[in-house]
Amino acid sequence: MLFTATLAGFATGAGLIIAIGAQNAFVLRQGLQCCHVGLVVAVCIIGDIVLIICGVAGMGALVREWPELLQVLCFGGAAFLGVYSLMAAQRAWHGSSGLTPTTGSEANQGRVLLACLAFTFLNPHVYLDTMVLVGSLSTRYPGMAQWVFGMGACIASALWFLLLGYGSRLLLPVFRNPNAWRVFDGMIAILMMTLCLLLVLRPIF
Repeated sequence: MLFTATLAGFATGAGLIIAIGAQNAFVLRQGLQCCHVGLVVAVCIIGDIVLIICGVAGMGALVREWPELLQVLCFGGAAFLGVYSLMAAQRAWHGSSGLTPTTGSEANQGRVLLACLAFTFLNPHVYLDTMVLVGSLSTRYPGMAQWVFGMGACIASALWFLLLGYGSRLLLPVFRNPNAWRVFDGMIAILMMTLCLLLVLRPIF
C-alpha cells in the first residue's frame, strides 16, 4: 500500500508540475543564464513541499472556502505576469539586456529571489494544484499512506525543478547565438501575456 501510494503521489505531482507555465519558464531562463540557479530551484522546491504538506494536512478545504482570496491572488498574479511579459518583449525587441550566459550570474540576487517568490506564490492555480487537488487525492489513502502519497508528490517536484534548472545548461551551445535569446524571450512574452489574460478573463472556479 505504501509503495503504491508513493507511486500515485509521484505520478500526480509530475502530471501537475511538468507543464508549460510561468514558473517553469522562469526556472528555465535562469538555468540557461546560469544565474542563481541553486536559489531559484530551492525556492521552487521548498514552496511546493510546503503547499503539498498543507494540502495533505487538510488546509485545501480552507482554500475552497475562501474563493475571494484566490481572486485577489488572481489579479495580483495577472498584473505581475503582464509586467514581466512587457519586459520580455522589450528584451526580445532590442536583443540585449545582458542575456548571455557569461554575464547572467551578475544579476541581483534579491531581485531574482523576489521574482521567484512571485512566480511561485502569486499564481492561484498553484494552490488549487498542490493544496486542493493533491490534498484531496491523498485522502484516498488511509493513515500513513496519505503522507506517503504527499511525499511522492514532493519527490516529483524536487526532481523536476532540479532537472529543469540544471539540465537546461545542456542547451547553452544553442543560446550562445543572440538570436536564440531573442526568440526565447519572445516566446516567454507571449506565454506570460497569455497566462495574464487567462487569469483576468477566466474564473478560478
